[in-house]
Amino acid sequence: MASLQERLDEFKIDRTYPGRWTITFTNPPINMFVPATIVELGVLMTDLEADPSVKVVVFQSANPDFFIAHLDVAKAAERPETLGLWRDFVLRLSSTPVVSIAKIRGRTRGIGNEFVLACDMRFASRQSALFGQPEIGVGLVPGGGALEWLPRLVGRSRALEIVLSGDDFDADIAERYGWVNRTLDDKDLDSFVDSLARRLASFGGKTLATAKAQINRFGMPTAAELQSSNEMIFPMLAWPDAQARRTKLRGIGYGISSDFELNFGRYLTEFGKAGDDDTDKQPDFTGGSTTARDGRPRRAREA
Repeated sequence: MASLQERLDEFKIDRTYPGRWTITFTNPPINMFVPATIVELGVLMTDLEADPSVKVVVFQSANPDFFIAHLDVAKAAERPETLGLWRDFVLRLSSTPVVSIAKIRGRTRGIGNEFVLACDMRFASRQSALFGQPEIGVGLVPGGGALEWLPRLVGRSRALEIVLSGDDFDADIAERYGWVNRTLDDKDLDSFVDSLARRLASFGGKTLATAKAQINRFGMPTAAELQSSNEMIFPMLAWPDAQARRTKLRGIGYGISSDFELNFGRYLTEFGKAGDDDTDKQPDFTGGSTTARDGRPRRAREA
């Protein structure tokens, strides 16, 4: 039988240190999630659950600009079972005895944000991490867990701000809201997460798992709650608003390395109302960028 790594194309696994896995996501050019990504995550979880020695798993990205860009909705719509597989992965990751940590650099939007929300802990680069749920701007709602996780973490009002604005939020605001555990200067992020993972791996696996399970009684969405949002997505693609807004995504750098993908949140309002007479008119994506000359995102608006 092929090894786990031989069965994976988008994830690289490092099992150098006893008791922990480090998993690096790489799907050039911008780390989009496609159906194959979600299938691979299921494969990963099966092996993770079968390894009694692993206590901690750290997720990171090979792309410094994108942790996870977002879901390729068009490809996912061609495989309707995708969101069910995603829901199963989220439930397995959050309930597994293994402690999961997201080490975040770059843009983390849509299903990317829903991925890190499903992790037990989130630590972000102060200089590069950027978070958002842009679905509202393309006529959809988040369907992968954001509507369930965010109110639990940041409260109802801030969850509404995040979801209804579709805006980008920098790491400092995410920390202030309780969206992430903490932010750190980029130069300190690796050493901090490494130290924490080593510390956790030094403790008894059964004890860690018992504590996590008890805390999960108060912080996890149910399968039914997640399914409720899952089931909205594909029917919403047929709504006039979604169709009009998604038409404007064509030819503007969607899904590739572009200023649009770097600054997705800022551009959403340029799509205009779905009923506008200029539905077929492309928004102007040549304006000032929110990315600084050194490639780092400028600070999002203050809360």
